Formats: sequence, C-alpha cells, structure tokens
Amino acid sequence: MTRYNSFIFKNYVFDKDQRSLRLTYSFDNDLEFNETFKFDFDFAQYNPGALDKACQLLFFLAGVSYYKAYLVNKIKIEFGQINKLLSEFLGKTYQKGLGEFFYVNKLDPNTPICFPVNSDSYDTQATGSGEGLLVGIGGGKDSLVSVELLRGKVDKLATWSVGHKPQLQPLVTRIGLPHFWVERDWDKSLLEHNLRGSLNGHIPISAIFAATGVIVAILSGYKDVVVSNEHSANEPTLNYDGTAINHQYSKSQEFEEDMQKILAQVFGDRVRYYSSLRPYSELRVAEIFATVGFDKYQDVFSSCNRAFTHDSHHIFWDGTCPKCAFVFLALTPFLERQKLEHLFGGKNLLLDPSLEATYKNLLGIEGDKPLECVGEIKESRSAMELAKKIYPELGKYQYELPADYNYREVFRHSMPPEIYSILQNALS
Repeated sequence: MTRYNSFIFKNYVFDKDQRSLRLTYSFDNDLEFNETFKFDFDFAQYNPGALDKACQLLFFLAGVSYYKAYLVNKIKIEFGQINKLLSEFLGKTYQKGLGEFFYVNKLDPNTPICFPVNSDSYDTQATGSGEGLLVGIGGGKDSLVSVELLRGKVDKLATWSVGHKPQLQPLVTRIGLPHFWVERDWDKSLLEHNLRGSLNGHIPISAIFAATGVIVAILSGYKDVVVSNEHSANEPTLNYDGTAINHQYSKSQEFEEDMQKILAQVFGDRVRYYSSLRPYSELRVAEIFATVGFDKYQDVFSSCNRAFTHDSHHIFWDGTCPKCAFVFLALTPFLERQKLEHLFGGKNLLLDPSLEATYKNLLGIEGDKPLECVGEIKESRSAMELAKKIYPELGKYQYELPADYNYREVFRHSMPPEIYSILQNALS
C-alpha cells in the first residue's frame, strides 16, 4: 500500500449561487480528494460568519472519509481555525468513530489521531437566531416517531435529509412538512484506491450528518437540529483488544454532548443539536411507532440499510440482514402478525431458520452483537419474551433477563427541557 506522510485539510468554498459547499483534502499535496454538498432549497437570510463556522465544522468532520484511506500520523491544516476544544473533539470523534474500522482492519483501536491547534480563540460573527425544529429524516421508523410526537406541538416544524432522494421522496411527501434536501457527492476516486489496497471501513457518518444539519439550520432560518437516536445507541457493540467498540458511536449520547459543547462555543444557544428519542429504548420507540406511525407510513418507510446503498434507488426490506431481523422482532409484540409479515413480503423473520444465528447474536447468546444499528441485548431479550407469547416455538432461545428490566424506563437525555416536556406530554 502506498504510504503518505501527512493528511492535509486544503480548503472549503461555499458558493451561494450554486448552493454548494466544496471540500478539498490531500495526502502530501500529491493525492487530492474533493467532496461536494448541494443545498437544494431556497435560503433564508443568514449570517455569513455563522455559515462559515458551520461549513468549517463539516469540512473537518467529513475529512474522515479520506483520512482513513492511508491513516497517516500527521494532520496539517492549511485552511480553517482549530482551538484546543475543537482539536480534542475532532481527535476523539475520529478515534472513537473509527473504532469499527480499526476492528475490521485489525489495527490498534487506541491509535491516537491528533489535530493541530492553530488558534487560541474561536471567534464567530454569528448573530441573530432562527426558530423552529428541523427533524432529520433517514427513512426509518425512528425519525417518523419524532415527527409525529412533535407535529402540532411546536410553532415551526420541518424535515431535512442527506442524499437518497429517490428512496425518500414518497416518504417526505407522506410526511407533508416543509423539507430541505441536501445531496452529498463524495469523491468516487476513493473506490479506486480501495481496489488498490487502501484501507476501508465504517466511518462516523452521523457526525457528518450532524454538521450538515447545522448548515441546513443556518441556511433555512431554523434553530434546532433534531436527530432520533435512542438510548440503545450508547451500548458498545463489542470489545476489541480491551477497547469498547460502538458501531453507533456518532449516534451516542457521548458524541451528542461533545457536539453540543462545540456548538455552544461557536453559536451560544442560537443553533442547538439533540436527539428527541434519547430517553427511550428502541423497543419503546417501536411500540410508539406501531401506534402513531405504522399505518400511515407502512408502504414508504424502511429501516433496512441495504435500501440506502449507493446503487439503490427505492425503498425495500431485504429480510435477511440483522437490521431487518431486529426490526421484525421489535415490532412483533405491537403489530398484528398479518401487517408485519406483509411489510416483509409475506416472510416471518422470527420463524426463518436462516436467521437463527442472527437472533442468537442479537440476544447475546453466542457471538458478538451485529455491527449494525440495532437495540441493546437486554431489549432484544425483552422483545423476545413478548414474542414467545405469540410464537411458543421461540422458547428455543434461552437467556437471562434481569427481573427489574423495563423497556419503558425513561433514561437520561440532553435535549432542551421544553422539548422534553412536549414529548412527555405527547406520550402521556
């Protein structure tokens, strides 16, 4: 594999007329990568200083896609301002967000990633304040729960998404709120380097989306960037070389709170980022979705990651992956059998012999939890206990479940108190 000495953050350029942001990176000024974000909506009046700081944050976070290819020791900043807090945030997000990447590539998960500090301060010209909530839409049940719990409860509510417009258009139309589309064009030459032996693997994509949401908020005149990450995103997926690896690190509360500190430093309380589902288990969210969203969205939503690959252009459930297996399990206690089987093309995933090993992984009976966005082992076991009342043959799965475990427990969160109050009132 070709070796380079340094990864360079070259430049970012926002073009208002083209509604685009271009990010440029390099290895040793020899190999260059370019990534573009297109903000396909009409802009509100915005503060250029605030926008610049938001673009800079995305510039630094999106670089992880290219940095990982050759994993050099030295990072250079040719454009942009990094103080101590931002340096620590970026280094931590890269290292923990690349945990699965280190595991898959058999690398040291504690490899230090150091961003140089080139500024003592972090001045911003951000003034004024937007209003309203922007809920990120990924295509699955979670964001739809956020939308339905907040609908009619706040003065200004809209949705936004990154990529996958063909898959998401029918869903966005069904939601029926103002929507802000963003298209991300990552540098496809990266694929050629992968074929020639560069490193490849999972990145903290939700961190990139978080920074993108901040730009959308500034350009659209909104205040809150709302994501839909449950309590279960905090659970490590596996342990590797003495280090906890979390496939969902950039969906975790730890990342969320770190991101909030960065935004507070730059914007005060003018732009906020938080998860509206953090206090709830994924099983509880499935229960809520069965009540407030399934009938409305059953033909236009999917939580299957394979429906959102680069070569996919429509919504589907493949019915074979761990994510599908978990969603089927989580919805089983709360939906009629016929409705759920219809969602998966007539298949019953719990009774599919080919998925038995997957369910053993999900239940923590054998092997590691799948490297997917799935629930905690405890809530999978809780869901299976409820499913056994419907399908006695599932008694073949044996495990322990703490007697005091309650999937309806309300956990710690980092959202504004007034938003939490709205959600709790909606659920009650």
